[in-house]
Amino acid sequence: MTAQEAAAVRALLAARAAAGGTTTSPARRTTARKATGGRSSSTRRPASRSAKRRPAQPPAWRRLLLAQDARHWKRRVVVVAVGVVLPVLAGALSPTPPSPATAAGTDPAGLAVSTQQSLTDSAARYRWLQQDLVGRRDALTRAEAAEAQARTLAADAQAIVGDGAADLYRMSAEERVPLLGLDVHDAGNAADLLWLHAVAERADEQRSVDVVRAARARQAVTAAATATLAARVAVDAGVAESQALLAEVRAQVAELAPATTVQLAALGAVPAPPEQQERNSSALRRWQDYLGTLALAGIQPPAAAELTDPAALPAGFSPALDATGAPIPGVALAVAGNRPVTVLPAETVAAVSVAFTQLGRPYVAGGAGPDAFDCGGLTSTVWMQAGHGIPAAAADQWTTGAPVPASQLQVGDLVFTDGGADVALYLGEGQVLGASAAGWSVGVRTMTGATGTVRVTLPAPARPNPALTAAVSGNGACGAPPAPAGPVRPEWGGFGNGRIPTSALCSIGKSHALRCDAAAGYTALADAFARTFGRPMCITDSYRSYAAQVSAFRAKPRLAAVPGTSNHGWALAVDLCGGINHGGSAEWRWMTVNAGRFGFVQPDWAGPGGEKPEPWHWEFGQLLG
Repeated sequence: MTAQEAAAVRALLAARAAAGGTTTSPARRTTARKATGGRSSSTRRPASRSAKRRPAQPPAWRRLLLAQDARHWKRRVVVVAVGVVLPVLAGALSPTPPSPATAAGTDPAGLAVSTQQSLTDSAARYRWLQQDLVGRRDALTRAEAAEAQARTLAADAQAIVGDGAADLYRMSAEERVPLLGLDVHDAGNAADLLWLHAVAERADEQRSVDVVRAARARQAVTAAATATLAARVAVDAGVAESQALLAEVRAQVAELAPATTVQLAALGAVPAPPEQQERNSSALRRWQDYLGTLALAGIQPPAAAELTDPAALPAGFSPALDATGAPIPGVALAVAGNRPVTVLPAETVAAVSVAFTQLGRPYVAGGAGPDAFDCGGLTSTVWMQAGHGIPAAAADQWTTGAPVPASQLQVGDLVFTDGGADVALYLGEGQVLGASAAGWSVGVRTMTGATGTVRVTLPAPARPNPALTAAVSGNGACGAPPAPAGPVRPEWGGFGNGRIPTSALCSIGKSHALRCDAAAGYTALADAFARTFGRPMCITDSYRSYAAQVSAFRAKPRLAAVPGTSNHGWALAVDLCGGINHGGSAEWRWMTVNAGRFGFVQPDWAGPGGEKPEPWHWEFGQLLG
């Protein structure tokens, strides 16, 4: 313990001693009464007379030894108790408290790990249900279209039957049955009447066919309506199952004690460059301090549904007010010690804690986890693991979210920039947590240029939110900087050459990895190559760590770059084989024509006639050496 922590422990022990020993809280007394059937443990029935008979007293010498032994064991118990209590108190008073256990036999760290796995599994299940729901809605659309077409055909068939019936009604008897006009005195008319009778019979047969066709069309309408109803029931069942899963997740996170979420927030983060790592760690400590304050005060964050109406908050909570004195929906105030503290909904606490577990993970366009994210995919995933399903696209999250004014911004709110093309999670202190295309990773950054904010835990608006002001920064999706007009420096993410952690990269098979956008381009390039040549693309090298660069330079000093200068060390270059490594081959010529479509080029120095021809060497973009 530090000197301050030791002083705090001594003051606490002295206060307890002055109060006459440790007192039992009302909650513990209630638990004790329940455990004894409503009676105090000291209230027992008198024993029978025979049971009250006192045992024979041992001799004086024996009593003396027993007393000494009792004092000896008492000292040992005190020493053991102090050895256990002091570390616990020291941990509780440390700047980042290690989450005190919420109940006997509960391990917050173990519970946090199991909770993380459970929430991840639930998110994967929900995402699968949403994909299945897309198929069900497509089936419903097709069924509705088929039903509409069947009804049109049935209406046409019924109209034909109606027209035929009307024509038949207007006919005279002789027109319906021409043979009635036969006359024995007019033999010359017989041939015409026989022909007319044949025509009338043919018309009758057609009318019968039309009636059958109309009946079958009505049957087709019934079948199509049944199929539509089944498809609609399937959609409703899928929606109900998705909502039930989210409700289960909300119920789960509502039971999480702050002591557990302290541990949860510290799980799984990936190391980042020093400057970014300091921002990440500082924000995490601040968040854990907040959760530790709630834990030590015994404050359990309520469900979001209980905080929606500031006029009807749970007992012990009061409305949170903004600078103008207006109540802030979705949060509340409580007292921790002798000062007020903002209490966020249980779902918000879970979402922010889950977001911290994703720090350092790589950015990839369209990524929704679990290993890589874009900005909308990250916010969608963390809120999904908190029991709220929101769209994966940042623009859709703004359109469907409950807007809140900047004066009422709270931790966990979604902050939109660049005209809604970028979104991140607000952390307080002017910081946000998001997946950045500029930094190529999930990290904490300063909030700038916010154009809109929404609160996920509030009811969605009746009408979609209007479009945000267009970006003036020129940035694209998730803060991606504008594409450069010419060659660019290969540095990215704040990492050193060859010092990029593999967790910040995306695999391209076996032991090879690249920056995630380069990996996506390479994968598409390799697929196109395989379709053309009927065999996989051959690769010998991709990301090369600093140690690997040192080994390569020692082995081939004339070919390998000086350690710390290779574009392989930026995870943006590959060395290929399988024919591509021979300039002028069919494979190499195919690459010169097609590689650019996937972002790969061969630098001038590596091409034929270059200062150091390496036909096997290709880079993602025009990189400055």
